[in-house]
Amino acid sequence: MRIAVDAMGGDDAPRTVVHGAVAAAREDGLALTLVGARAMLEDELARFPEVDSLSIAILDAPDVVGMDEPAVAVRRRPRASVRVAAEAVAAGEAAALFTAGHSGAAVMAAYAAFGLLDGIERPAIAATIPTRDGAAILVDAGASVSCRPQHLLVFARLGAAYASAMLGIDRPRVGLLSNGEEAAKGTPLVRGAHARIAETRLHFIGNLDASELFTGAADVIVCDGFTGNVVLKTSEGLVEAIDALMADEMARSVTAQVGAVLTRGALRRFRARLDYSEYGGAPLLGLRHVCVIGHGRSSPKAIATGVRLTARFARERLVTRLEDGLRETGALRVSTSHGHAE
Repeated sequence: MRIAVDAMGGDDAPRTVVHGAVAAAREDGLALTLVGARAMLEDELARFPEVDSLSIAILDAPDVVGMDEPAVAVRRRPRASVRVAAEAVAAGEAAALFTAGHSGAAVMAAYAAFGLLDGIERPAIAATIPTRDGAAILVDAGASVSCRPQHLLVFARLGAAYASAMLGIDRPRVGLLSNGEEAAKGTPLVRGAHARIAETRLHFIGNLDASELFTGAADVIVCDGFTGNVVLKTSEGLVEAIDALMADEMARSVTAQVGAVLTRGALRRFRARLDYSEYGGAPLLGLRHVCVIGHGRSSPKAIATGVRLTARFARERLVTRLEDGLRETGALRVSTSHGHAE
């Protein structure tokens, strides 16, 4: 099983991506295809004397969609790395795609190359967020920013199927992100989605106030992609701000520094639970092949974790298991076996 890695995707690509990919190949024995500008990738790989013993291939794709460009730019660039990587997966040359590049371009490239599962109108990014007693799935975290109520119903079904199939949660609790728990609260989009989700066989707990995001009240938190992306970025910014504030306070006195030493283990575990590099990336659900999107600022550690996660999803047949879960909740009415390259 081979994983296609968009080696040009990310703020410090290709260096960071190559370093992380090599770590995943070396430590986990993964077969990888690095997709990007061949000369640049060969230069980076030359830094690793063990590379000849690893199963790493290069697929030349000299173009890239920059983070400051619109997502539609990928349509005009047939040799963009993320597009070439997605097409390689669709052609059966790799089992799954990992990218830490432009998320919008990744969604468009994967959607065009893979196609949607039967009964699914929009793909959705399923991000893992920490909670008091574990983790929850936030869906959509940025794939579809403009939605209708029907799309949020699809996201709820995808999120529940993912939580059940890959996280082992029996009858996951599904909450709809809103500005209050009452069914009458929220925008027309939220109210319309509430009515639709309530009619399904999902374990729907109703609206979830934003203050309950991290409490563990819901296993799956549903929202449109714009809201989900804002939630993620706000959370990341808050974590960084808390880290900086704690460092400032500890520097103010010897007592605080002694306290920091005594609580070092707890602080390390606290930071690890909030660190996106621990998760590696988020799957793009609803497509016929596996695609995992990592953070643009991913470190080599985060890249390696993301590549491993992608390989795990392919190995454990994420797409087929999603279809099974969707069928159980009534989202699919007929068999949809299409020979996925997993």
